[in-house]
Formats: sequence, structure tokens, C-alpha cells
Amino acid sequence: MLRSIKKIHNYVLQAEDGEIGRCKDLLFDDHLWTIRYMVADTGKWLPGRQVLLSPISFGEPDWISKIFPIRLTKEKIEEAPGLDEDAPVSRQHEILWNRYYGWPYYWAGPYTWGTVTYPGMLYNNALQETMKNEEEEKEKKGEDSGDNHLRSFHEVKGYHIQATDDEVGHVVDFIVDDETWVIRYIEIDTRNWLPGKKVLLSPDWIESVDWAENKVKVALTREKIKDSPEYDPSSLVNREYEIRLYDFYGRPKYWE
Repeated sequence: MLRSIKKIHNYVLQAEDGEIGRCKDLLFDDHLWTIRYMVADTGKWLPGRQVLLSPISFGEPDWISKIFPIRLTKEKIEEAPGLDEDAPVSRQHEILWNRYYGWPYYWAGPYTWGTVTYPGMLYNNALQETMKNEEEEKEKKGEDSGDNHLRSFHEVKGYHIQATDDEVGHVVDFIVDDETWVIRYIEIDTRNWLPGKKVLLSPDWIESVDWAENKVKVALTREKIKDSPEYDPSSLVNREYEIRLYDFYGRPKYWE
């Protein structure tokens, strides 16, 4: 199902043996537009540390009670390789972090999550051991030394949307698939140009992102976006709306 990232913010994070804090932010890679980590606000429990939680460890959230289960113990999380609160997440840290949990590297393979499409599949012990050994062999050969490009949702929220002829609004939310954790849509608020109207655009339709200028560039005119199906943030995105959206832009549907 498709979920709003903004609404997940501040969910209670529940480890196997107790509460660990709340959802503070989410980090996504700017290549496949997939959520790679949740950043936990642990309060006084682990002060000064950036606590990362992978979708590999996510349980099934209680969307009504706003509780997000994490399939790890508090001790396991506490003993994970530490990272300063404001430090960037380097690829070297990711390697150490994945080794600690015994998980394969999401960046090594043809699919969104390495050799699989769903992060939960990597929680399977038999699969993880096989893949872990394969990835360690690749590491020895220097095949996994590529750079990572992790971005913060809170950093990107507010970025301006640049159409081919003018600016049309700014980013206010991401809509993600809660099984694959792929970002399906960017929610755009056009109130500085079209009062009150919000629209969705797929990351696949983005031409480029100017990270220095805080701008998302799309190969669409302002008028085209103006006439697109309006999005209601109070409702879940359903397939009927998606069909109307893709048909309007004449783009191939990701589910076909």
C-alpha cells in the first residue's frame, strides 16, 4: 500500500523488548529513490548518536495506533556501529553496519534491494547467509566500492519544482510503497501559483535535481502540471487515481 512519509514521522518505534524512540527522519538514495534507513529519535537512551534502522528490520506497522515495530532487540541496536548525530552516512559505515547485522548490501545486485525486490526477504536467515558470503567475496575484489548518495527527507522537503517554463511549487511529502519502500510519488504544493492545489509526480518523471540550488527539474510545462489530477492528502492513493494520473501524462504504468 502507498503511504505518506510525512505521516510516519513521530511514529513510536517498538523493538522486540521495548520502545526505543520515535521516527525522526528517513534517508533515501537518489539513484533508485528508495528509502534505505529510518533515523530514530531515541531521546535520552542513546544521546549524541544517529540510530539507523533498515526496512529489512521493519515489522508490520499499526497504522491506527501509530506504532512501528522493529525486529531487533534494544541491545542489538545499542551495540551497532555508532555514527555521530549529524555525520553523513558513508559507504564504509554502511558496510560495517550491514556486517554487524549480517545483512547483504542493498547496492550489490540488479534489483531495488540487491538481489531481491522486497527488503523483508533479506531477513530470512538462509538467504542472508548465502548473500552475505557472496557480497563479502565481491568486497574483497573491490567490486562494491561505489559511492552512496543518501538524502534526508527533511532536507528535500521544501525543494522548489522547476518546470520547463517557470517554477510551480515545492516538495511537501513523499508517497512510498510500504513493502518495497520505493518512493512512488513526490507531493507538490502549488499554492504559490495555484492556491490550494496539490499534485503528485513520479520520481521517474524528474529530469534532474540540483542539490546545491534545492531545485527539482521536470520536463513538463507549468500548464500541464496545472491541469493534472488533484491529489487529496487526506486520502490514501488508490489504483484508480494512479491510472488517471499516468493516463494524463501518457506515461507507462510501473505496475504493468
